[in-house]
Amino acid sequence: MTARVRKFVGGIAVVVFLIAYACLVVTLADYIPNNQLARLAFFVAAGVLWGVPILPLLTWMNRGR
Repeated sequence: MTARVRKFVGGIAVVVFLIAYACLVVTLADYIPNNQLARLAFFVAAGVLWGVPILPLLTWMNRGR
């Protein structure tokens, strides 16, 4: 697979993942208690944790330059 195709497929995968992740976070947010500190902690964690599954995909996309 050429680098150009890998980046195209990876770009589409990133967009699909982020849409699915955002839907999941919004759905789970309904179950967080109505406490500002709990909601803050949840959204800070959700805002940081999306990058963890993306790192292997980005590594794959940039392999073989």
